[in-house]
Amino acid sequence: MTVIPRSHPRYRSLLVRAGLSEKMQAGLVVPEGLMAHGRGEAFDYLLGERTSPSAARAERSAAARLWLARRPVVSVNGNVAALASREVASLAKVIPHLRVEVNLFHRTPRRAELVAQELRSAGVREVLGVRPTARLRGLASDRSWVDPEGILRADVVLVPLEDGDRAQALRRAGKFVIAVDLNPLSRTALVADLPIIDELTRALSRLRVEALRLRSASRAVWRREAAAMDGASALREALGTIEERLVKLSKGLARGRSGPYGRAPSTAARGSARPKRRRPPAGARRYRSRPGTSRRP
Repeated sequence: MTVIPRSHPRYRSLLVRAGLSEKMQAGLVVPEGLMAHGRGEAFDYLLGERTSPSAARAERSAAARLWLARRPVVSVNGNVAALASREVASLAKVIPHLRVEVNLFHRTPRRAELVAQELRSAGVREVLGVRPTARLRGLASDRSWVDPEGILRADVVLVPLEDGDRAQALRRAGKFVIAVDLNPLSRTALVADLPIIDELTRALSRLRVEALRLRSASRAVWRREAAAMDGASALREALGTIEERLVKLSKGLARGRSGPYGRAPSTAARGSARPKRRRPPAGARRYRSRPGTSRRP
């Protein structure tokens, strides 16, 4: 694995990419998962690579939903296992009735077992979905396979990095769908009951913090917090965050201020350089104009 210096401005991003590449070679992640990660990372740039206030409210609302649920399940694919197994395990420890289930688009028995091993190594006691025997209606892919004791009976499903068609199938099956997706325009985010527009590890870590904060609260408080954010508001505010950030960056660059990674491009680099003054030929005489006189004798 390439050594990445901590001084690099994108240290964490490069570390995550290297880790995903390593997990792909081990069979946990598929090549398509690397492309999906890159697409999400692009939206994280637009969001400023931090949790927005609207995402924080969505995470608080999601934590309350998980406490209110009778049979909540978190669905885990290869990318989630590679990126956030510890965060999944920590959240499951805080919410004891939250179950963890493997669900894969590119499913093989070996890969399902690799995902389960990754989760168990992180501290998840019971992993469902390694050998599922039930199916969601309306899905032709292997993502339709679910565990009869997990997602099939769940009332709330937390689906990080989900496919849009499966999120829709889960809703048709009567599940309340909480999605974690950096792209507010994805089908998953648009279909989910409560989309969390945030990076996966940040979202799951904040979910754990909010779940701890709400653990001893009453059901009335849980209901109030759960109703505080809806899907339309989460998407609208996420798009507003991106718009505000782009406008701010654009104005800053127009005024010649520094960009997020250093100095703003020079005027010449922006394509609006002033024309250079033409020097007179060598040996040519210069004349100063005086009021009422022409430049030439």
